Amino acid sequence: MKFQKSPGTQDILPGSVEKWQFIEDKARDICRRFNFREIRTPIFESTDLFRRGVGETTDIVEKEMYTFIDRGDRSLTLRPEGTAGVVRSYVENKLFGDPEVSKLFYVGPMFRYERAQAGRYRQFHQFGIEAIGSVEPALDAEVIALGYTFFTEIGLKGVGVEINSVGTPAVRAAFREKLLAFLEPKREILCKDCQSRIDRNPLRVLDCKVDQQHFTDAPSILDSLDEECSIHFEKVKQSLTDMEIPFTINHRLVRGLDYYTHTAFEYKAEGIGAIDTIGGGGRYNGLVSDIGGPEQPGVGLGLGLERAVLLLEHQQTELPNLNEIDVYIVALGEAADREATKLVHQLRRQGIRAERDYQGRKMKAQLKSADRLGARFTAILGDDEIARGEIALKDMSKGEQRMVAFTAIAQEIKG
Repeated sequence: MKFQKSPGTQDILPGSVEKWQFIEDKARDICRRFNFREIRTPIFESTDLFRRGVGETTDIVEKEMYTFIDRGDRSLTLRPEGTAGVVRSYVENKLFGDPEVSKLFYVGPMFRYERAQAGRYRQFHQFGIEAIGSVEPALDAEVIALGYTFFTEIGLKGVGVEINSVGTPAVRAAFREKLLAFLEPKREILCKDCQSRIDRNPLRVLDCKVDQQHFTDAPSILDSLDEECSIHFEKVKQSLTDMEIPFTINHRLVRGLDYYTHTAFEYKAEGIGAIDTIGGGGRYNGLVSDIGGPEQPGVGLGLGLERAVLLLEHQQTELPNLNEIDVYIVALGEAADREATKLVHQLRRQGIRAERDYQGRKMKAQLKSADRLGARFTAILGDDEIARGEIALKDMSKGEQRMVAFTAIAQEIKG
């Protein structure tokens, strides 16, 4: 029987995985600078957590979750997004007792049963942040700025930020009536998903990717904002302007999750087929209490790493060579082979990326291997070198070779 990976999944192989390591390391470095700390939550949670946290009428809950019954007759779901699990952990572990804002980040796999296409997989990976404990609009702007900083620092070009305010539940209730009056005459020409959403959650109709041409004249929720929401949104825009984060206002942006309040935002970039959204997020002031915690406001984002990798490839972004090794030990003879084993291990313990031959190849083949691996140095070791306690060290970029004592090899390589 021939086994293959499941539809909607991928093998990330050597040669590609280094791109992932680069962007994950960049995410962690940026979070450190923004004072976000890493949190790791379970891959699966109670199904009810996502029903309550994400929303019963969202596509995620209705169509896309991987749900199963375990041997204890419990309904569990592989996490389809990161926020609900982080907020559950925040409540369960009483992180709200900390007087500071809880600034958390995560990197890991998520699971949704979606139609596989470029940039969209059934197992995908997200980098996300959550900042819980403040209503300050400046915190919304900081979260948006962190995501924008991430995309620019990994080298992506042409990334745009779109923002909107989705108000409070009271604001949305008033806007709902205006929107229904606009949508009802169009019901029959809209897709089946939109027809269903009109009755259950009409704001989600505006999130449809199929029927956007019918919403050109749709009312704007910005016209329904109360004074509090308007002030909040203006301060977010002012903070972004102060930080020189470019943005545009998209009054139809509502995002696909039910927990957002006030600020909603997305990052856009072209180059991965029909999909142009590469991440997004927003404020969720009622989510913590919905999941059983105290009234604590929060704001966060989630960025798709698959889409970031695809864009890096599409834009042919030059990345650091993460495969390059420091030195390749070429051993000639049995005694040199034993010495190479010891020497490679000593160099590795001193923080040097070292490699050697394990196939009994001749010197020419070993040198070719060193070249393929991008070795900065090659070190040739034979009986004569062992007798003198020296090794022939060649700087591959300069083409210079000199004899170096065994005890000085690490220092020479490190420069």
